[in-house]
Amino acid sequence: MTTDQELPPDGQSTTALFTAKGIDVTPNKDQGVIKIVKRLGHAGDRPMIGDKVTVHYTGRLLNRKKFDCTHDRKEPFSFNVGKGQVLKAWDVGVSSMERGEVAVFLCKPEYAYGVAGNPDKIPPNSAVVFEIELLDFHAESLTNDGGILRRIKVKGEGFSNPNEGAKVHVHLEGSCGGRLFDCRDVSFVVGEAEDKGVPFGVDRAMDQMQKGECCLLYLQSKYAFGSEGKAEFKIGPNKDVEYEVTLKDFQRAKECWEMDLNEKLQLAAEVKIKGNQYFKAGRHFQAVIQYQRIVSWLEMECSAKPEEQKRIQDFLLKSHLNLALCYLRMKEPSHVVENCNKVIELDEHNEKALYRRGKARLLRNEFSLAMTDFQQVLQKNTSNRAARAQIAICQNKIKEHHEQDKRIYANMFQKFAEQDAKSTSIFVRTSTGKTHYNF
Repeated sequence: MTTDQELPPDGQSTTALFTAKGIDVTPNKDQGVIKIVKRLGHAGDRPMIGDKVTVHYTGRLLNRKKFDCTHDRKEPFSFNVGKGQVLKAWDVGVSSMERGEVAVFLCKPEYAYGVAGNPDKIPPNSAVVFEIELLDFHAESLTNDGGILRRIKVKGEGFSNPNEGAKVHVHLEGSCGGRLFDCRDVSFVVGEAEDKGVPFGVDRAMDQMQKGECCLLYLQSKYAFGSEGKAEFKIGPNKDVEYEVTLKDFQRAKECWEMDLNEKLQLAAEVKIKGNQYFKAGRHFQAVIQYQRIVSWLEMECSAKPEEQKRIQDFLLKSHLNLALCYLRMKEPSHVVENCNKVIELDEHNEKALYRRGKARLLRNEFSLAMTDFQQVLQKNTSNRAARAQIAICQNKIKEHHEQDKRIYANMFQKFAEQDAKSTSIFVRTSTGKTHYNF
């Protein structure tokens, strides 16, 4: 129902107005949040759980006294709907709105500020009224690069999530350009989803889902089927896809603290094989996950038994070396340096770690540091031709940068000289006999 009426001056009339013309938007229909639409929005989509919404709002007591307003601050307010970041009334009310809509909500205390109220602003056990304008909303990003976006259709149960190595049972519906290409129930191990033809992006979303949750995932091509595409599903290269995913059930893998050292060493051997398989197949993201699991299990472990301690250090050294190599292929030099440093802590003159760190530093244009690493490789192994070639590259790069600096400074000094040449000394004899110099 649409109305342009302002709030009546007293609380009883306000309540009567909402009772007569409002709509109860609470899931339980308990009259906790009653809505009157002042301006219709753009017909279509409404915010889903987890969506980032941006609103303008004004909050008033039933006597029309204003206690908060974004318009006064000249800045809208944003939050993730359905995540408990704001008043319960807001999660309920905003979920009922369309983009561009303006609505007024009468909110009972249990949906607003409760029995306590808000000191100096909201009296205890007070109903309040909010006028809200929904400016915009968009899906929640699960990655820093926005490559995996999620919108939750049905909220899951509880607070437990699948972890790395958990076995999950899901229902999938994949589509591309409006065409449904995948519809099935499937089980897989988190971190190994691609073994079942499930995209990497779906795998990465698992640890943020709860049992019973149904969500939409929007995957950029790098998190879907990449530059290769998926012939089985008739998906071409570099295609973005959408998946509707329902997490039907899962069994969490043991956490680090739940395993003894023997279990960790046994699992590390299995996971290392899996990581190597992914690396050989060019699945560097997936390989990183496996090697990181080994590090998380063993980095804080130590054993009084020399043989076990040697196995621990061997797994850590090889995992960090493999991580460095993966990150080198992924063009992430900072992670390469970080993992190489871990290896060098264990083995000061490790040839592979020094070489890979040098390559990473070369990518970061740290030519002198890179050359130092390659020189240390040659001290360890004088026959390492690759290191010798990299030293030559570093020397050329350093020379190029010196030449570039010379040109920059030469041009700079030339401009200064030209400006000086154009400056002319002028003197003017005035009637008072004083001379003024202008340059």
